[in-house]
Amino acid sequence: MDAAQLRETCLSFPGTYEDFPFGPEASVFKVRAPGGTAKMFALSDLGSPSLSISLKCEPDLAEQLRSAHPEITGAWHMNKTHWNGVDCTGTLPDDMLRDMIEDSYDLVVETLPRKDRESLGWSRLARGSNA
Repeated sequence: MDAAQLRETCLSFPGTYEDFPFGPEASVFKVRAPGGTAKMFALSDLGSPSLSISLKCEPDLAEQLRSAHPEITGAWHMNKTHWNGVDCTGTLPDDMLRDMIEDSYDLVVETLPRKDRESLGWSRLARGSNA
């Protein structure tokens, strides 16, 4: 997946936008319901030749993914219990990367107040979760 595809995927979910609170090289992808608080679900230097992205992940799944894929590590400068760093230049399939981005988005959205989730049209069941 290249930088343009990564940006497009991150911006494809309801209520998402790109922000640059850490400087022009660090794209921070956030979700916010109208009038709600913005929360980060992805972080990437899209201009880097070694493209990677930091994504939120459930702790047990994060460990499993890191064990199975050398492209996935604890995210640099993030809480490694909850954030994975994913090398996008390796052999991970694009579908898997898209799923990890969607999972990160879902983990953040499910922490929003109910009215914000509803205004985004988000439903855990609509996303295919077992929960």
